[in-house]
Amino acid sequence: MIDFKNGSIFKLKKSDGAAMAVEPLLIPGETVIGSYKGVRDSVTFTNKRAIAVNVQGMTGKKKDYTSLPYSKVQAFSVETSGVFDLDSELELWFSGVGLVKFEFTGASDIIKIGQAIGSFVL
Repeated sequence: MIDFKNGSIFKLKKSDGAAMAVEPLLIPGETVIGSYKGVRDSVTFTNKRAIAVNVQGMTGKKKDYTSLPYSKVQAFSVETSGVFDLDSELELWFSGVGLVKFEFTGASDIIKIGQAIGSFVL
C-alpha cells in the first residue's frame, strides 16, 4: 500500500493512458472520471473510488494498486487553481487511513472529481 503518511505524494498531470492500467480492476457500472500521472505513479478517479498505482522496483514491472472508495471518505476539500497558482489540490480524509492529499498541475477535472466524491459523502 502507498505510504499516505508522507503528506502530498502526487504531483499529477492529466493522462489518458493511466486509465488503461486500472481497467481490469473496474467493476460493472464503474466509469473513469479522470486519470493523472506523476513521474512513475498514477491515480485514476472513477465514479466510485480513486485507484492509486504505485510503480515499484527498477524496471517498474511490479505495481501496487490501492483502492480508496469514496464511501469511506469522512471529509474532503477541493482547491481549484488560480491566476498565479496553477496547481489544484484534493484532500480526502478516510476512516482508518487518515488524510490523503493529491496535488494536480495544469488543467484537471477537479470540480468533476469533487462532485463524484460529494455524491457519495453527502
